[in-house]
Amino acid sequence: MPIRPVSRLLVLCAAVTLTAAAQVKVGVINTQKALLDTGEMKKAQADMEAKFKPRQDQMEKLQKDIQGIQQQLQTLAGKLNAQGEAELQNQGARKQKELQRIGEDLQADVDRERSDILQRAGNRMQEVVKKLAESMGLDLVVDVSNTVFFKPALEVTAQATAAYDKAHPVK
Repeated sequence: MPIRPVSRLLVLCAAVTLTAAAQVKVGVINTQKALLDTGEMKKAQADMEAKFKPRQDQMEKLQKDIQGIQQQLQTLAGKLNAQGEAELQNQGARKQKELQRIGEDLQADVDRERSDILQRAGNRMQEVVKKLAESMGLDLVVDVSNTVFFKPALEVTAQATAAYDKAHPVK
């Protein structure tokens, strides 16, 4: 026999009452902050900046070259013959295309690497939080992004970061 809406409400109220009576211990974590504060993530960020710096430098050089070409075109307007002006414009267009291609490739590589790092670290953090919750006797850990209000005493973000750094030290 199907449960009527009134019966469902009664069952829900009974479950809430039993849960409240059981004194559920809750922890709140800012998962994003916990991850970003780990030594591993700080090292990964520094490694990525160093890895991709040559391409960023190349992009900056191309931007300066393009600006230089634009300045030449403005400065020499009316003084260049049509062929010279067309050659400078073509050179600028080639550099602009190269800049766009390098920028798109760089962004794709950064996004891919960042995603891999975050996925790996996120999985590790999840395991760390499970162990932390068990050691602290917590029944439930929720992310701060899913809460409207919580007492600061419930926050376990710093403990999660410390536990992560202990479990996964930076080499």
